[in-house]
Amino acid sequence: MKQQGFGFGAPHDSDVKAPEPPIKLIRGYLNKAQQLALIEEASAYPLSSPIIKVYGKQHAIPRTQVWFGDEGCDYLYSGLFVKALSWPKYARLLQQKLKRDFGLNSNGVLVNRYADGTESMGWHSDDEPEIAIGSDIASVTLGATRDFFIRHKSSHHKVNISLESGDLLLMHWPMQNEWEHSLPRRMKVMEPRLNFTFRTLVNDFHKEITKD
Repeated sequence: MKQQGFGFGAPHDSDVKAPEPPIKLIRGYLNKAQQLALIEEASAYPLSSPIIKVYGKQHAIPRTQVWFGDEGCDYLYSGLFVKALSWPKYARLLQQKLKRDFGLNSNGVLVNRYADGTESMGWHSDDEPEIAIGSDIASVTLGATRDFFIRHKSSHHKVNISLESGDLLLMHWPMQNEWEHSLPRRMKVMEPRLNFTFRTLVNDFHKEITKD
């Protein structure tokens, strides 16, 4: 009689559980009035498309952005040094709300504006050395709904989240060590999208750079 196996062989692909990113999605975190206040304020932000270096080549980023933060919370990524600008009113209020609700001690926010679906963000991790070890990152979406992709660095398992206006995505540590994310083009999207990404930086990390 043929003996039955006892499960000691190599597992089938279907038996291997896909990794799950350490995230928490909160739909409708901001109400309509809060969203409108931030969108109106952002219309006056000094947004720009800086030149960055990727794989040794320089090019303008396919979106516009600005960095706000506490004094001494300057940022360096892709060869670009960004000095923190003073907090606008409603961006600061959102920072304080995130601290009350989740204990997020962020001291800076990167605001990205995507004019429409032709503008995008490539695969990357927010793992710059000035980001405080063990800190979480909070991402707030305003405006157009866009697909947000997360990919595991080792297994390449992908997760797709459709982020809508007012949604909050908390990316818990150590997500940036193990996962990367992107916002791909969506040519049918005609409306702008704003994204506020709150981070905790080591204060005065770039003190030598900012010395006169």
